[in-house]
Amino acid sequence: MGRLTRDDFRFFHRLRVRWAEVDMQKIVFNAHYLMYFDTAISDYWRALALPYEESMHSLAGDLYVVKATVEYHASARADEQIDVAMKCGRVGTSSMAFTGAIFRGDEHLITGEIVYVFADPATQRSRPVPDSLRAILLGHEAGEDMVDLRVGGWAELGDGASQLRAEVFVREQGIPLELEMDAADADAVHAVARNRLGRVVATGRLLRGDAPGVSKIGRMAVHRVLRGGSLGRRVLFALMDAARARGDREVQLHAQRSAVGFYARLGFAPLGEAFEEAGIPHQTMVKTL
Repeated sequence: MGRLTRDDFRFFHRLRVRWAEVDMQKIVFNAHYLMYFDTAISDYWRALALPYEESMHSLAGDLYVVKATVEYHASARADEQIDVAMKCGRVGTSSMAFTGAIFRGDEHLITGEIVYVFADPATQRSRPVPDSLRAILLGHEAGEDMVDLRVGGWAELGDGASQLRAEVFVREQGIPLELEMDAADADAVHAVARNRLGRVVATGRLLRGDAPGVSKIGRMAVHRVLRGGSLGRRVLFALMDAARARGDREVQLHAQRSAVGFYARLGFAPLGEAFEEAGIPHQTMVKTL
């Protein structure tokens, strides 16, 4: 497999080596490197905007490891921060090979390769890799966008937005359907992001605020498996661009307490005291455009 550089990869998963993963010499046990690669593969699917279980179900198959190799160049040590790089190097008829590398800064420590076969989950017999999955993998490695983000009205985007909102707000958070769905949707500007299998993975809406020049962003939802990536930020920025385009000078939103940090990192400031909405603690936050 040989030595690699960071320039050979687009995807990186960062982690810190835990003391439980090292031996008496404070270097990582060899077997843990396979675990690091496996963790990076999980995040690789998130970078593709593909919730793994749902996506494999829609593709009528699953992936099974048939080969895993590791080549050691140098060791990682306890408490070091390392980057696990991953790329899909080859997609064959029924298999796909991922190349991994572990870096400490620019120093290449470990090389790995994991080969999967796409197979029928009932019989575990191999079957051809679906063309849609092949296109997604090769497209990601070529730098293509993994989501289609659209901004528009309810007539165009309502079906997709309502499906994800029902999953997140009604089934996941227990908010009554009659509170989640309201008449404001008809006049709102909506943003909907779909992955390349057509699944809605993020949404939000933009309303007129209570004062001239003020917009209100709400109903921000991201598929539970894909949170922590860029989807929420992209939907938020798309809605802010729509507010800016119509001449608004400020946007407000009611952030769930668990999301306050997310909005604060994007320049939103708290306004007033926290309050409860639909049984969930919220904080009003504002940002000048």
